[in-house]
Amino acid sequence: MDINRHNAASWNAESDSRDSPWCQPVGPDVIAAARRGEWSVILTPNKAVPPAWFGVIEGARVLCLAGSGGQQAPVLAAAGANVTVLDISSAQLAKDSFVADRDGLELTVIEADMTRLSEHVSGEFDLIFHPVSNLFIAELGPVWRQCADSLKPGGRLLSGFVNPDFWLFDHDEIEGGAALQVRHRLPFDAARDLPKTVVEARIERLEALEFSHSLETQIGGQIEAGLMIGGFYEDDWSDEATPLNRYMPTSFATLALKPSRS
Repeated sequence: MDINRHNAASWNAESDSRDSPWCQPVGPDVIAAARRGEWSVILTPNKAVPPAWFGVIEGARVLCLAGSGGQQAPVLAAAGANVTVLDISSAQLAKDSFVADRDGLELTVIEADMTRLSEHVSGEFDLIFHPVSNLFIAELGPVWRQCADSLKPGGRLLSGFVNPDFWLFDHDEIEGGAALQVRHRLPFDAARDLPKTVVEARIERLEALEFSHSLETQIGGQIEAGLMIGGFYEDDWSDEATPLNRYMPTSFATLALKPSRS
């Protein structure tokens, strides 16, 4: 099966359900505050990205990569950036367009797979904002290389990703109240590592199929693509989202820099 196509359908369904916190467009008050210079956005569930990570946002050419839903992209546009948002979910992109239309923002919206970034954008960006999303694709190398190619010299890639240890456990079990017990070898691939009946049930429910990625692939992959790591932080989630929240950071974020031309 085409897992990327399935995950697009999954996110469309989640967006249409109106229940997910990642699918709620920001209100006009948030956009008005951003226009006054009062804004923050997240790469991970809770912690605001440090302002210094953005550099100069006014007039910057920004790509929100796999980060639609009417949240970060409109805020960055209201803060003065020239924003393009690329995502595989048409329903999530519609929420960016909704906020842009409602609040008079200029926003370019592209429906596409993040692994085929270079086919859909041209030129060079000052900043790529890539919130937690690469758990839905199998290979990160092409994404990091295309990000590096799409950045200007001196440009910045801001990325969020899930702690790979998250997938050591069977979340259906622990969310049902079972004790924590290691179930999976890493890296995890839901379609490969879960029982066939569980995979079939998730497909039937339009539930996304996930992949874990090692820290070597997440951070080392950015370095291999020619970027330099310039910042890092950990974040938690909530006990309601996962019992693992009590024991470890559930996500990380990195700032990577493309070297300036000498």
